Amino acid sequence: RMLSDYKSKNSIKDSYKILALNEDCCLEDVRNSYIKLAKRYHPDSGLETADAEMFIKVEEAYRVVHNHLANKEDPDEDVEEEDQFKLKPLRHRHYLSFEGVGLGTPSQREKQYMQFRVDRAADQVLEYRRQRLESQYSVTDLMKARDVRQSKKVKITQAVERLVEDLIQESMAKGDFDNLSGKGKPLQKFSDCPYIDPMTHNLNRILIDNGYQPEWILLQKEIRETIEQLRESIVASRSKLGEPMTPYRQKQWNRICEQFVEDIRKLNKIIDNFNLVVPLLNSQMVHFSADRELHRAQKAYEASME
Repeated sequence: RMLSDYKSKNSIKDSYKILALNEDCCLEDVRNSYIKLAKRYHPDSGLETADAEMFIKVEEAYRVVHNHLANKEDPDEDVEEEDQFKLKPLRHRHYLSFEGVGLGTPSQREKQYMQFRVDRAADQVLEYRRQRLESQYSVTDLMKARDVRQSKKVKITQAVERLVEDLIQESMAKGDFDNLSGKGKPLQKFSDCPYIDPMTHNLNRILIDNGYQPEWILLQKEIRETIEQLRESIVASRSKLGEPMTPYRQKQWNRICEQFVEDIRKLNKIIDNFNLVVPLLNSQMVHFSADRELHRAQKAYEASME
């Protein structure tokens, strides 16, 4: 508004030169060039090319060239174009701040921009809630589908069991099991130990005979047998060397001890696997010490010599 009544001192040629236009350009070219230069030199643009003096020159050049072309095209439209320019805000101002939102004075545009941010935040919250609800419903649908599959599996298993039971009953009714040896006799006892429940012992024996022995029981049995064999072999090896220990026999004994230490290390690895699968905490085993076993073998040899 302050510049609207300002009379420019630039000539028409200088104004064209400032806007980098030719004299045969149109009003649209003038507007585009003005907007481009205004964005570059506006003092509030925050760019390195911002220059208040240069912006004023561009403003003056735009008015001069605009009036010149308007008078050249239609002299009667000069007043109307000038009034239209005064009433409408400069278009370049919408691109300098507030993300190009709003019209009017800077304070009005700031209020409009704040309302725009509030509306945008509300839309983002609604979108987040919608996505969260969709994810919850999708998870619920997956759980329902899994429950349906599980129920179908249970139904099929129960149907197979009923079918097997019906076939067994039908075979019994026909007498297919009458010619079996041992019919009507109790199961043979596998142990006469009074401290073991016969039923439990028989069930365990049936499982073992059919290959259902637990892994930790097999490992425990293997550990016990291995340590007994190692102890017997190390004592036997020491007995063969005898007394006195010559340098050659000492070398042989050292090699035997090294192999014994390696065998104990492998046995301790088996103990680690056993401790991982054993179901009872008090049934876990500790590692064997090679030095302690060698000392024990030496004592056993000395006792046998005495």
